[in-house]
Amino acid sequence: MHHRIAQITVAALTIAGAGLGIAAPATAAAVPVPGDPLTGSGAVSRQLLTAAQLNGGTSTGTVSNDAFALPANAKAPSNQFEGTLTLNGVGTSGGFSSLKDPYGYGTDTALRHLPPMGIKLVQNGSHLIPAARGLLFTGSPYWNLAVGPGRAWNETADGSKTRASLPFALVERNANCVHNGVLTFLFDAGSTSNVRYQVTSETCEYFQFDMWGQLGSTYAPGPVANAEALKTAFSTEVGNRLPTRPISALATDYPGAGIDVAAFSNGISPAAMSTFGFFYGEVNYVGGCTTRQGAYPYCGQLLLPSYSTAKSAFAGMALMRMGQKFGAGVYGEAISASVPEAAAKSAWNGVTWQNTLNMATGNYDSPDYEVDEGGSTMAAFFAAEPYAQKMSSALGFPRKAAPGSSWNYHSSDTFVATKAMNNYLQSWEGTSRDIFTMVRDDVFAPIKLSPDAQTTLRTDNSPTGTPLGGYGLFWTQDDIAKVSKFLTVDNGAANGQQILSPAMLDDTMQRNPANRGVTTTGTTAFRYNNGFWAKQFTSADSPAITTPFHVPFMSGFGGISVALMPNGASYYAFSDNNEFAWTGSVLQAMKLAPMTTAPNPTCPAANLLGNGGFETGTAAPWAASPGVVDNRTLQPARTGSWKAWLNGFGSANTETLSQTVAIPASCASAKLTFSLRIDSAETLPNAYDGLKLSVTPTGGTATQLGSWSNLDESGYVQRTFDLSAWAGQSVSIQFTGMEDYSKQTSFVIDDASVDVG
Repeated sequence: MHHRIAQITVAALTIAGAGLGIAAPATAAAVPVPGDPLTGSGAVSRQLLTAAQLNGGTSTGTVSNDAFALPANAKAPSNQFEGTLTLNGVGTSGGFSSLKDPYGYGTDTALRHLPPMGIKLVQNGSHLIPAARGLLFTGSPYWNLAVGPGRAWNETADGSKTRASLPFALVERNANCVHNGVLTFLFDAGSTSNVRYQVTSETCEYFQFDMWGQLGSTYAPGPVANAEALKTAFSTEVGNRLPTRPISALATDYPGAGIDVAAFSNGISPAAMSTFGFFYGEVNYVGGCTTRQGAYPYCGQLLLPSYSTAKSAFAGMALMRMGQKFGAGVYGEAISASVPEAAAKSAWNGVTWQNTLNMATGNYDSPDYEVDEGGSTMAAFFAAEPYAQKMSSALGFPRKAAPGSSWNYHSSDTFVATKAMNNYLQSWEGTSRDIFTMVRDDVFAPIKLSPDAQTTLRTDNSPTGTPLGGYGLFWTQDDIAKVSKFLTVDNGAANGQQILSPAMLDDTMQRNPANRGVTTTGTTAFRYNNGFWAKQFTSADSPAITTPFHVPFMSGFGGISVALMPNGASYYAFSDNNEFAWTGSVLQAMKLAPMTTAPNPTCPAANLLGNGGFETGTAAPWAASPGVVDNRTLQPARTGSWKAWLNGFGSANTETLSQTVAIPASCASAKLTFSLRIDSAETLPNAYDGLKLSVTPTGGTATQLGSWSNLDESGYVQRTFDLSAWAGQSVSIQFTGMEDYSKQTSFVIDDASVDVG
C-alpha cells in the first residue's frame, strides 16, 4: 500500500433612507457570492475612463456604458472597500441635456444635478454592496435615490488601485419615474479617484434626459454596521434569483412549439423599451436593457418603476393577504368604517373595499374612459405630498352612481383603499403595524424579492408616511418574474404556506366565472377585479383559439404591462412611449403546455460536467486540493492516464474536489455518475477514514448524497445519484476526503459525468 507524500500549503450612504435593516449577527462570517472569485489576468484594453482620465480628466458628455461594465478579463480586486463614499460638488457640477420635457422641468438649474450622495458600502469578493438598499428619501427638492450592488476588480493599467462601478437610479420626488445611471471610480485602502457618472436611460413617459459629470470624491474608511450580515444577505439574494436565459433561447428550449420570439418586442418602439422578459418553466427569459449609450452594465439590477402595477401587486395582494388573515368578508368592509376622513363625506357611504379596489365607488366627475385620471382633481392628488392634502383630494369626487355599478379609473381610489386596509390592520394588530410592511414581510420576503422591491413611495416624502398604494413600488427583472410566478404557478403559496386567500386569488385571476369584477369603459372592454385588469381572448384574436379564456394583467403608466397567462407563463414589458402591445406575446405563450407541475420540454442529451476523466492533466473546471489530479500508476486510472486521488497520506488531512454545474429547468432527468476505487491500509473493522459526496445549490444548503469509508475497500465501482430535484439550479458537487493520523486510505475517482436528457 502506498502512502502519498504529504503536501503542506501555507495560506498566507450616509443618506437617511428607508433601506432594509438586516437582523443577523455582525460577527457571522460572510458567505461568498455565487460566481466569485474573478479569474481574469487584469490585462484589459481600455480607451474610455482610463486611470489617467479618472484621476485628472473632465467629463464633456456621456460615453459608452461599456466603460462602466465589468470587463471580460477582470482580475479579482486587490483592495477591499468598507466605509463611506461621498461625491463632492454634486449641486453645481455636471452636464444635462433634455430629450423630452413638455412641462419644462429641466429649466430648473437645481434639478439638472445629482442629489447629495454619501454611500455606505461593504465588499464581498468582487461585489460592492450598499448598506442601504431600495428607495432612499434624500430630502432633495427633486430627487430621491436608489443605489444598487456593483462590482470591484483590478485592471493592470490601473496600477495598485482597484476599479469600482455602481448602478444607481434617480427617482422623482413624490412620483414614480426612474432615471437609471451608473458611476465608476478607482480606490485603494484610503483614497479614491474622481467619480465619473452618467444617466442615459429611464422609464418615464414625460421627462427624459441625459446627465453626466466627473466629481471629486471622499473615502472615509471604517467599519459599517452589520457588514458581514450585509455581505451574506447579498450572497443569499443572488443565489435566490431565478435562472435566466436570453429571450432567444425560448425558441431553442421548446423547438416543437414554434415560438416566434420577435413577437415579445413587436409593437413597442425599441428606443422606448427599458426591458422585457418572459417567465416559463422556472426560467426568466430576458430581453436586454438598451440605453442611449449601449447596453446597461447592470441589466439584472436595472430599477424599474411600478406605476399602476402597484395597484395589483401591492394593493390587490394586500387585500388577498387580508382575506387569508381575516376572511373573505373583508371584501365588504366599509371604507368609512376605517378611514375617518371618508366617514365625513356622504359620497363614501356604502362604499366597500372591493368597490374601491375595483374602481367602482360611484364617485367621479366624468363617466368617460380615464378622463378623471387626467383631470384637475387627480392633478391635485398627484401633486400633493402631505397626507392631509392627498387624502382630501382623493375624497373629492362627487357621488354619481351606486357603489359597484360603474367603473371609473382613479389612482386616488387605491390610495383610499390602502389607507382603509392599513387602519383596519392596526385595529387588530396594533398601531405600529403598516400595510406595506405587512405585504413586505408576509408576501415579498417569502417569495424572495430583492431589497429594491421592498420599499415604496409614501406621503410626506418620508419613510414613515402613508404608502401611496396605487403606484410607488420598484422592480427588477427577477422581482416581477417572481411576483408573476407566485400568482400563476404557486397559487399564492410560498415555502409550504398559503399566503393569499385562495378563493380571492381565484376571483382575481379570472378562475371564478361568478366573479370577474367590473366591466371597464373605453374602446376595449376589459374586466377589472381587485386591482388587476383582464382581457378575454377569443377566435377574433386568433383562429387557433377554440375556447375563450381570460388573461389577467397588470398595467402601468406610459407603457408597462405584465400579462399572466392561464398556462402559468407570464410576460412583462417596461417602456415609456404609451405602447401596450402584449397580445402577440399571449398568443405565443399559449403554444406552450400548462405549467401544472414541473415542465417537460425537449431536453437535449448532454454531459454537463467538464473534464470528468481528468485527462487534461489539470483540475479545471474542477476546484481541487493540490495534487489531487494525478497520473501516477501507484493508484491507476480507470481509463486513460489521469484520475482524482484524494487522501492516501497516512496522516491527518482533508482534501476536496468540487465542480459547479447548471442543471436546465427543462430537464426532467439529471444524474451524476462516477467510478470510485477505495484502497486502504487499515486492518481493524472501524471507519477511520471517510469520503463524503454532497450537492449544494447556489445560495442554499448542502445535501449529502453518499459516504464511504476504509471499510468499503474495493476496485472501481460505478456509482450513480439522481440530481433531478435540482433542475433549474446551479449546484456544487463536492467530494470531501478525510484521513485520520495513521494508515492511509485512498479514494480514487474517475470517469465522472452529469447526464441530462
